[in-house]
Amino acid sequence: MHSGFVTLVGRPNVGKSTLVNAMCGRKVSIVSDKPQTTRHRVMGVLSTADTQLVFVDTPGLHKPQTALGVRVNATALDSVSDVDAVCLVVDATKPFGSGDKWVAGQLDMAKAIVIVNKIDAAKQTQVIAQLAAVGSLGAADYFPVSARTGKGIAELIAHLSARMPEGPMYFPAETLSDQPEEQWVAELVREQLLAVTHDELPYSIATRVSEWEWPRIRVEIVVERESQKGMVIGKGGLVLKEVGKLARAQLPDGVFLELFVKVDKDWQRKPDRIERLGY
Repeated sequence: MHSGFVTLVGRPNVGKSTLVNAMCGRKVSIVSDKPQTTRHRVMGVLSTADTQLVFVDTPGLHKPQTALGVRVNATALDSVSDVDAVCLVVDATKPFGSGDKWVAGQLDMAKAIVIVNKIDAAKQTQVIAQLAAVGSLGAADYFPVSARTGKGIAELIAHLSARMPEGPMYFPAETLSDQPEEQWVAELVREQLLAVTHDELPYSIATRVSEWEWPRIRVEIVVERESQKGMVIGKGGLVLKEVGKLARAQLPDGVFLELFVKVDKDWQRKPDRIERLGY
């Protein structure tokens, strides 16, 4: 048996969560087109007959503007130590810039793997240019992939599996993620909020399960302003109803999901509030 931990790091919105979902074969991390969607470290597990890969999905590394930003950056950087492989994920559709270089500077690139993601959305010339740019990092290996279409994913998994040392199964074979159910449901609600609310809201929204009496679940949606509360609820409650409908569609039949919106002014700038919300 071979097993190990593989951490994925990179700037926000390079597709780390979509990549983890693709490698695990099922959704374990929420995804959206909004930067900094991932706030927690989430582990996705892929088990085969003789190998177990534990993928560590991390928040996007960025220049923090708030206490929340500092916290999620620390979460990502803490996840690159004491693992069996570190993968730097970059976006094939965007130039290799200072943000990518800063992330690379936090890693031991001689042992790291560079994954050029989103090759399905990039022109061939862009992919070639990106591979040439990241080639200067002196990484151990390079893989162009598309998490959305699956191109290159099998080859990446095979390579990572071959790098894993002999070891035990860290999780039962049927396990897909280390996330507690409460966190998964709260994040699922936040994912749908990101999909249906306005662009200015993503960073101001937090979600947490406040009551869990299966099959009844109450999720608290926290915003920073009264005006944001109105935007989340929507005219006649339409936005909140749509979010609930989309979230319930991904939960088992019979679940009663109740959504409640509250204002906690400037919560993402207050370390005690961030702690209370589970970050």
